[in-house]
Amino acid sequence: MKKIKVSHEVPLCLLEHSTQYNDYQYCLPHLMDKYEEYKNFFLKCRDEEVHIMMDNSLHELGTPYSKDRLLYWLEELKPQEFFIPDYWQDKTKSLVSAKEWKQYEEQFPDTVFIPVVQGNSKAEALECFIIYKNNLGYKKIAFSYGASWYKDVVDYRTPHSEENIHTRNMLGRIEFINELYDLKFLDENDLIHLLGCQLPQEFSFYDDEVRNIIDTIDTSNPIMASIEGIEYTKFGMESKPKTRIDDVMEISISSIDVSLLNRNTLYFKTLNNL
Repeated sequence: MKKIKVSHEVPLCLLEHSTQYNDYQYCLPHLMDKYEEYKNFFLKCRDEEVHIMMDNSLHELGTPYSKDRLLYWLEELKPQEFFIPDYWQDKTKSLVSAKEWKQYEEQFPDTVFIPVVQGNSKAEALECFIIYKNNLGYKKIAFSYGASWYKDVVDYRTPHSEENIHTRNMLGRIEFINELYDLKFLDENDLIHLLGCQLPQEFSFYDDEVRNIIDTIDTSNPIMASIEGIEYTKFGMESKPKTRIDDVMEISISSIDVSLLNRNTLYFKTLNNL
């Protein structure tokens, strides 16, 4: 089975430490403009030819980072992959953006542009995916972790899905992507990225055929859990950590149990056979 590459977003004090467990580095461009230390770390990664995926910071800011700064950092950082601007659960605006950003692919031939599936329902998300793939020709497509409609995909009679919104959302993304493959909207020639997760055990539940096309995963889950002092159980977690990366960028290393963090990051990979 193909190796799935994973990266965990970290606060400033863990940037160098993250090279011990990250298969690639995941860059948030708004932090490049905010923190000199963050910028210098990623420029060093660029110079050392470390694989970089650059986000558009929608999740952190609520709207994609400004177009001029995204273009600036694409030119300066030269990431191997870039998530073009998308809009939360807005199929139309995300598709308009995906069409607009196609014009920049020739300007950045060494960067793979990745759109993110958005929609306010399963039907809208499916339509969004089909247009990205078949009409616009994107070769790698991402799926976010927290769409509000994921919880409606799973059968409410499933035991624990009724009582835990995080479990229901986790199962919703799994079932949606597995179904895309079963119905042949996805096939063995596709590549997908999974943005974040509700629960760290999610990635062990995908069908084998789907796991073979999951190319990359990013999630701060084991880092945020460790900052909150939570150790993964044998089965992972039952709820998502509340801490967000922007809230703890300036945390000191003395405030983090690094031994716990090492255990969580290691078990994240063990739990999901990564």
